[in-house]
Amino acid sequence: MIDLSKILAVSGMPGLYEMVANRADGAIVKSYETGQARFAPLRKHQFSLLETISIYTTEDSTPLSEIFQHMKNSDLPVPDASADQKSTIDYFQKILPDYDPDRVSIGDIKKVIKWYRFLNSKNLLKEKAEKEAGA
Repeated sequence: MIDLSKILAVSGMPGLYEMVANRADGAIVKSYETGQARFAPLRKHQFSLLETISIYTTEDSTPLSEIFQHMKNSDLPVPDASADQKSTIDYFQKILPDYDPDRVSIGDIKKVIKWYRFLNSKNLLKEKAEKEAGA
């Protein structure tokens, strides 16, 4: 299973972040893209740990870490996040055949692909056992 426990999405801020410090009125987050740390106030932003995000399926939901694992193990080329809608949906249906198209929008699918491509390019998609062994 892919470890996403330290990776955050912050509403109103592009990209993905690592939480550096937690404060009562917000958090200090560091951008994985630029490496810069900044304060994100709670009154303006919402924080989502990637490990808590799931994609709706016809039965229940599938954690993002499992979807990333399927993408990593697949021989299928990952489309660009700006690829046309049909090829993006076709790819996602192959990765997660039972996703619920009524509750999962094309924007959600593109965000999953964009996050995967970014994290993979930065070599941040470590499996939990692999990460613990390296610590």
